[in-house]
Amino acid sequence: MNTDDFTAQSGEGAVHVLSEAECWQLLDGTSFGRLAVSVGDQPEICPVNHFADGRTVLFRTAEGTKLLELTINSRVAFESDHYSDTDAWSVVVNGHARVIESQWEVFAADQLPLARWIPTLKYIYVSVEPTEISGRRFERGPEPERY
Repeated sequence: MNTDDFTAQSGEGAVHVLSEAECWQLLDGTSFGRLAVSVGDQPEICPVNHFADGRTVLFRTAEGTKLLELTINSRVAFESDHYSDTDAWSVVVNGHARVIESQWEVFAADQLPLARWIPTLKYIYVSVEPTEISGRRFERGPEPERY
């Protein structure tokens, strides 16, 4: 199904495909998303705080399952979204996760506004380097008549 078919089936004008620049702009305006990983044919989705700079998505983590899964399979998906009474949007970044290890990259990441939401120590930075980014904006409203 191509994009025009999707828009037509979803309701005239109800779904808008976002440009890459629009996707990055929306990600830049949020700080919360979900990271999807898959190891051994077992998918897992983790909530993460993030920072998007128009080229990558950056988040912090600690030693544990999420970090282990990223080292086994670096292919990930990241999604962030937002909704109101009148509209909604969703942006998905597919790419490769890379643990930031060089001291100058860690120092640069420390300067970014990547705040924690919970009082835990998370000193490991991970960068999601995109291979694809896509997004949709939705106009919310009542369901159209079925017949």
